[in-house]
Amino acid sequence: MKRDLMRLLHTQRHAFGQAPFPSLRLRRERLARLARMTKHHQREIIQAIQTDFGKRSETEIRLAEINAVLHAIRHTRRHLWHWMRPYAANMPWRLWPARARIAPQPLGVVGIMSPWNYPWSLALMPAIDAVAAGNSVMIKPSEHAPNTSALLAKLVPQYFTDEEVCVVEGGPEIAKAFSALPFDHLVFTGSTAVGRQVALAAAEQLTLVTLELGGKSPAIVASDADLDRAAASIIFGKGMNAGQTCIAPDYVLVESRHLEALIQALSRAIEQQRPSDKEATGFVSPHHQKRSERLIAQARDHGCRIIDIGQHAPALVIDPTQNLELMQEEIFGRALPLISVKNIDDAITFVNTRPHPLALYAFTDNKLLQTTLRHTTRSGALVFNETLLHHAVPSLPFGGVGESGMGAYHGRHGFERFSHLRGVFYQSKRASSALIRPPYKRWLLKLLRIG
Repeated sequence: MKRDLMRLLHTQRHAFGQAPFPSLRLRRERLARLARMTKHHQREIIQAIQTDFGKRSETEIRLAEINAVLHAIRHTRRHLWHWMRPYAANMPWRLWPARARIAPQPLGVVGIMSPWNYPWSLALMPAIDAVAAGNSVMIKPSEHAPNTSALLAKLVPQYFTDEEVCVVEGGPEIAKAFSALPFDHLVFTGSTAVGRQVALAAAEQLTLVTLELGGKSPAIVASDADLDRAAASIIFGKGMNAGQTCIAPDYVLVESRHLEALIQALSRAIEQQRPSDKEATGFVSPHHQKRSERLIAQARDHGCRIIDIGQHAPALVIDPTQNLELMQEEIFGRALPLISVKNIDDAITFVNTRPHPLALYAFTDNKLLQTTLRHTTRSGALVFNETLLHHAVPSLPFGGVGESGMGAYHGRHGFERFSHLRGVFYQSKRASSALIRPPYKRWLLKLLRIG
């Protein structure tokens, strides 16, 4: 098992050594192949994902899995020529007329461990950036989405050689061995608990890691917010993929005096967006569905007020106690806790006393409050008056901080994440460097303000 993985890694590393700086033309052509693979097999992708989930909205698959990949590739191919160019670095006047440049250089082989919740896009989005940076790629898709994993393993060899991109299937043992390989960079998307194990395995090889771990992303609804607009956005974010999204709003903070009005607005939004099971998404396994329902049942058993209109719609949980499981773990399901606070300062304190989230959503048009939130909170992303859609902006970095992850990719940020930004120094024929060589002259050191 591990021997086969090492063989693939050595195959890619050897091929990379033969051509360590793929041309712009080759990189763009590889990206075009990724696009064709996704575009020409849309029906198979949709069918595989729906089979894995039992039931999943085709519209959401097209939005979040297929179009997301195609748009990212289009953006990357358009801007790649500019990203690849070495760019000037400032030179201290004492070293004039020497010049300095920063030259992006491929790392080598990038490993990608992708999750089950968006099994196509979260396997290929980091691959897009890694390929753009000139690397070879090994992908280990999640065994919890076996049909999509098998489709990926079937299609990739039709468009790429093993030296360029390859897919490794398997369960936890393969995943464990994969994370321990001496990659030049390893990307993992999944839970914080597993992310710690992956980081430890990678550390043994001194492998660079990018961890996308999720966590509990809050939504703050300020007193000046348009409650209907805020509710529509929150339910959109929570309802997408049945809440199985790492950046889904995990809980909502609102001032006590606005709690009932927000409940009514959220209830209306649920009825408008989720009136039936037509656009519903199921869970990837009975275990995940039982866990989602258990969180709601546990809150009900502890006397929480629950507003639940159906099995495939977000369920509002009003003012749950902090010792409940749904307040201790990332929910990744239907439950949506609403927590009343005295004022906005208490909401900020609530967020800041917990691990930094992957996303912080704030509904307010108050510029002073927006500035306060930028300065006093930490999160992977800060989003005003919307949910989820920041992920669709290819020029924004996507990544967490602290327990929600480390490192960011997407667009240029991903290109640079999977590159070595190499410093290059060019000395001039008219170099003044001889002046600072021994024997040192006191008058010259004084002139140069040294010592």
